[in-house]
Amino acid sequence: MNNPLRSLRGMTGLLVGCALVVGGLSVWLWMASNANWRGHQDRSYLAGITFYTDIQSGRRASADVEVTRLSTTDQAYAEAGNFQQISGVPRAARITNVPLPIGDSGALPGRLVSLAILSPDLIYRIADITRRDGQTPAETTGEVFRLLASFCSDPVVIGRLSEAPWVIIDGTSVWGCDAAPKDRRLLAALFAIIATGVLLTVALNLSSEFSGFANQLRNRRRVGGPARYDVHGPQELRDIVDAVNSHLESERAQLEGRAAVLSGVSHDLGTPATRLRLRAALIEDEDLRQKLEADIDSMTSMIESVLTFTRAEMNVEAPRKLSLTALIDAIVANYEDMGRAVTFRKADDVIVRGGASVFTSRQGQTVMLADRQITITGRPIALERAVGNLIDNALKYGRRATIALETTADSITIVVEDEGSDTAALDIEALMEPYKRGNNTATIAGHGLGLTIVATIAKLHGGSLAFEDSAKGVCARLTIQRN
Repeated sequence: MNNPLRSLRGMTGLLVGCALVVGGLSVWLWMASNANWRGHQDRSYLAGITFYTDIQSGRRASADVEVTRLSTTDQAYAEAGNFQQISGVPRAARITNVPLPIGDSGALPGRLVSLAILSPDLIYRIADITRRDGQTPAETTGEVFRLLASFCSDPVVIGRLSEAPWVIIDGTSVWGCDAAPKDRRLLAALFAIIATGVLLTVALNLSSEFSGFANQLRNRRRVGGPARYDVHGPQELRDIVDAVNSHLESERAQLEGRAAVLSGVSHDLGTPATRLRLRAALIEDEDLRQKLEADIDSMTSMIESVLTFTRAEMNVEAPRKLSLTALIDAIVANYEDMGRAVTFRKADDVIVRGGASVFTSRQGQTVMLADRQITITGRPIALERAVGNLIDNALKYGRRATIALETTADSITIVVEDEGSDTAALDIEALMEPYKRGNNTATIAGHGLGLTIVATIAKLHGGSLAFEDSAKGVCARLTIQRN
């Protein structure tokens, strides 16, 4: 029985549900913290109004705020504005002076002149205190208390009445750190970040599983992929892998059946073909005998061409590391031994300019020698057959064939150029389909599978086959991937 959590639908539902729960929890924590802080600041605001009212009327301050008169020495420091010298004040304290109005048009004159806030951590922004037309000194004092309660600093507040000594106002129970509510907004943000990270990780992992399988399937023929792929990942990907495995098995069975039929036909035709050769040798008419032998050779050659194409489609040869330079040298040497006009044009030395160094202002240079060995991972027999077909094609349509190698960081191009060909590159590219032949079939032997085999081998190596016109004739460009 399939686990619903292993499917994309089940995982999506679970992730969406978890995201809603975590998101709701984060929003609740954030809003609850905001509400608690607003309540804390409102209580501080009311405590400030009450404190000013008590001082204004000469009553004793409320229990939340304690007022202590400074000593004679500290009074002198306060009068001189040296608040940092007052005993009990933190060393190197930051001073914030808050002047308060004596009164306004709608209230009795106030007696509180100014406040000095000494904090070990910060300077309070007076501009953050809310001010409006008609605001009373009591409301201004409440806004000061609200400002003090907005930060966790435990400051020392010194105030002076109009005709009274300086006093220390201790409102730790109102604006102190211990009185502040727990701020869970950071926890809410942490929950949201963790949930987002988990969602992104799961989504990227799912995407990478699909992309990884797509890359494996795309490069299956080029790198010699497995006969079957392991089933893993979500259920939808498992279904896709199972379908691909079934398709590959069916395709492999069809190709093996085709190859078996062709091999059987080739084997069965061997005996009658031999008898036909023997009987043709008894024909006294030399012209007729040569025609019969040519037909027999054409028939057997056609069967071998179809077998070669089928083997290339079946991808029976395993890739391995090889020297492409040595392979081309061996192929060209075989043609030269037969007296064919085939040459291997060596590449020129390449000067590669390096990057600028932190130790020198000049860019370095590196010389890549022309006689260096070019190594690739490929199928040597298939590549030898492809290069041989291109050389034979060049010799059929031209007087000679010249081989060259062009390299980049990702690919290698085998260039086969003929000389004296009258055929255009576009005409030759149209012949890459199976059994497609040009207008010169009466004068040039072939079965229309040579270029098709080369194109198939190029695809096996992650490359392509293309043609272009040159000054001497036509260039065939067989591009393959280095790895």
